[in-house]
Amino acid sequence: MEGDRLYRSGDLGRYLPDGNLEFLGRNDDQVKIRGFRIEPGEIAARLCEHAWVRDAVVVARQDRAGDKQLVAYVVCGPEAGSDDEDGSGLAGALRAHLGGRLPDYMVPAAFVRLEALPLTPNGKLDRQALPAPDDEAYARAGYAAPQGAIETALAEIWAELLGVERVGRNDNFFELGGHSLLAVQLLSRASDLGLKFSAADLFQAPVLTDFATKIHLGPQLSNPGVISVQATGSQPPLFFVPTGLGDCSYVPSLVKEMDVDCPVYALPWPSFDEVRPPTLEAIAAEIIVAIREIQPRGPYRLAGYSSGGILAYAIAQRLLSLDDAVSFIALIDVTLPANPSSISPTQMIREVVLDSFESLDDESFEVLERFTRQSSIAQLLEKAQQIGAMPLDRDLQNLVLMYEKSAQFHAALQSYRVPSLPIEVHQFYATEPLISRRVPPDEASIGPEASSPMRGWDRVLGAAAIHAVPIPGSHETLISVPQNRVVLARSISRALGGVDSRRT
Repeated sequence: MEGDRLYRSGDLGRYLPDGNLEFLGRNDDQVKIRGFRIEPGEIAARLCEHAWVRDAVVVARQDRAGDKQLVAYVVCGPEAGSDDEDGSGLAGALRAHLGGRLPDYMVPAAFVRLEALPLTPNGKLDRQALPAPDDEAYARAGYAAPQGAIETALAEIWAELLGVERVGRNDNFFELGGHSLLAVQLLSRASDLGLKFSAADLFQAPVLTDFATKIHLGPQLSNPGVISVQATGSQPPLFFVPTGLGDCSYVPSLVKEMDVDCPVYALPWPSFDEVRPPTLEAIAAEIIVAIREIQPRGPYRLAGYSSGGILAYAIAQRLLSLDDAVSFIALIDVTLPANPSSISPTQMIREVVLDSFESLDDESFEVLERFTRQSSIAQLLEKAQQIGAMPLDRDLQNLVLMYEKSAQFHAALQSYRVPSLPIEVHQFYATEPLISRRVPPDEASIGPEASSPMRGWDRVLGAAAIHAVPIPGSHETLISVPQNRVVLARSISRALGGVDSRRT
C-alpha cells in the first residue's frame, strides 16, 4: 500500500520478458557472474584443501575489459616456492586443483598470491586493499611470441577481450579467463577480419597455436554477425535465435554437450534502424535473409530460449507463408502469457539493468533502486558508474544501445499476435516451480501457463502438436547449471534425432 515501509529482505527476484516476477532465492554472500549464482566461500574452502594454500578468499571484481570475473587471493606455505618464481605456475596448479572439484564456472580466472590477507582495524577482510591481478595471476604457458599473421591477429583480439597485456602462442583461451560469452565476441571480432571458424573449434583447440590451424578464409556473409557454432554435419542446419536481450552466448556451451550431425548457427538480431518501429514479423523477415544465405531451401530447424522462442515461432510463421517447410522448433522454457503485460518495455529493461547490480551492498543497491523509477536506461548506467558499480572508464555507448534495442524488441513482442500454425513444437520446460505475480500487485496473478508443461502454447496449438520435455532447474538454471545444461542438450539431440528418423 502507498506509504507503507518497504524492507529489502535479501530475497532475489527478477522480471521475466512477459512482465512477471520470478523468485530466485537468497542474496547473502552470493555473487552472480554471467548468469551463474556462486558462493565464493565454497571456492575458498576448496582452495584451502590444496597442500600449498594456508588461507584464501575469492571475490568478484571487474577485469580490465569491464566484465566481472572471479579472482582468488591465496596465502601460501613454503611448499609453493618463493614469491619470485613464476606466478602463472601457481595459478596453473590451483586452477587444475579446482577444476577437478568444481564446475568450470566456479574456477577463478586469476590467482593472486599474498603474504597475508589484508584486514580492517576490526579484523575483517579489507576488500579495498586487495590488488588487481596482473598477467602472472593467470595460468599461462611459457611465453612464445605469436607467429604469422593469423596468430598475431588472434593474439591481439584475445588480449583485448581477456584484459591481459600480451598473449603467447602457447596460451590457453579458457585458462586466461575466457568463457562462452567471450567466445561469441571472439567469433564476431575474428569474422570482421575475414577469419572463419566455429565455436566448436575453440573448445577443441583452445591453445592459440593449435586454434590458429583451424582458421580458414571463407565466403563473407552479408550479415557478419551470424555465428558458426558447429561447422559441419550431414543433416540440415539448426538455427538458434537470440534471447530477449539479443544474447546468443548460451549457445556454444549448450551445443558443446549436444550430439547432433548438423551445422549449428546462432543468428543475430537485424538492425532495428531498418525496420523502425520494428514488428516481430519484420524482425523475422530480416533474419530469414541471413538463414537463406546459409540454407536456401527448407526444411528449416529452429530453436529459441525464453522470449527468443516466440521469435523462432514468428520466423516459422513467415517461412510457412512463403511455402517453405519447417521440420523442427525447439522452445527452451518459452511461456506464452495469456494476458499482455502491464509493464512498459522500457521499464522492464530498466528492471533487468537493476538486477545486474544485485551483488552490490544494500546502500548502493537502494540508491540505484530509487533512481531506476525516474531515469532512462542511459541515466541508470551513468548513475551506476558514479557510485562505483561499474568502472568509470567503461564505454557505456554499446551497453546502452543493447538495452535500448532490447526494449524495442519487447515492444514488438507485446504487439505480436501468435497465430495457430500447422506445425509441431518441442517445449523443453524447467521443472522447478515459478513463484511469480503480476506487476503491479493489484492485477491478477499469472495464469496456469507458467506452471504448465506446455507453457500456454496449447492455446494456439493442439496438445498433440506440443512435445513437452522436462528439464531439471529453473528458467535460468536449466541453462546456467552445467548438469542441467547436459540434460537439456541431450534432450534436444534426441528430439532432433527423432525428427530425422521420421524423415528417412
